[in-house]
Amino acid sequence: MDKKLEKLKRSYMDISIPNELDDVVNRALQAQPKKKKAVYKWSIGTAVAAILLTATVNLSPSAANAMSNIPLIGKVIDVITFQEWNEERDNHASMDIKVPKITGLDNSGLETKLNKKYVEESKQLYQEFTNTLAKLKEGENANMAVNSGYEVLTDNDTIFSIRRYTVITQASSSTEMQFDTVDKKNQVLLTLKSLFKNESYIDVLSENIKAQMVEQMKADPNKIYWMNDDEPERFEKIDKDQNFYINDQNKLVIAFDQFEVAPGYMGSVEFIIPTDIISDILVGKGYIR
Repeated sequence: MDKKLEKLKRSYMDISIPNELDDVVNRALQAQPKKKKAVYKWSIGTAVAAILLTATVNLSPSAANAMSNIPLIGKVIDVITFQEWNEERDNHASMDIKVPKITGLDNSGLETKLNKKYVEESKQLYQEFTNTLAKLKEGENANMAVNSGYEVLTDNDTIFSIRRYTVITQASSSTEMQFDTVDKKNQVLLTLKSLFKNESYIDVLSENIKAQMVEQMKADPNKIYWMNDDEPERFEKIDKDQNFYINDQNKLVIAFDQFEVAPGYMGSVEFIIPTDIISDILVGKGYIR
């Protein structure tokens, strides 16, 4: 039995996935709903077999409106560290990569795709680390540290949000964030555009973020955002798929990586969007209030 499990695990680790999860999204809204199965604690064998499934779902704006009004059904989602790479090399190089694994979703296809994505991202980060060290000359120090992990930001009756972070330190440091937000009632992955009726959200959110930037810089002279015309990285508007999550107060939070809209010393920055400025363009009130 152990050999079979190990073979399944190796098969899972060898699976390659698209760069964007949305590229493999099925049109779940056109499919017939399946009967819910009873929830049991998985054995190790069942869990490993389940991660080989390949279906997933996405949420369209029209569906979000309808689904956000469905009566609440609480779900329990767990996150564990599925795998960890921890190394320290003699050439002043270290690495600590923790790979999250989500369990408890009734939508096994979505659960599988998210977990495969997390593994693939971590495998790539590990490979980049080893490739960098391989290019060093004999006796040369890397002076490099890679730290990657995760944090559950929201876990209530409606929303589950998880953040994965990667901090690379080499002379200076840089931080990158990635977020996933799941509708726990309907077992779907939310995208930023799925929350809104149309693409007007891009301008509405961007203008509010600019206003917040201005206010923050007035209140604290140590805060700087790139807003001037002569700055090469001047912030103009968010991407349509900008990093976001929904916090435990049911507020929309827009997130930027380090160096994306501000100098590096500012780190990663976030902006909580007042609900009243977006209420008219939201597709429903089930997520953001």
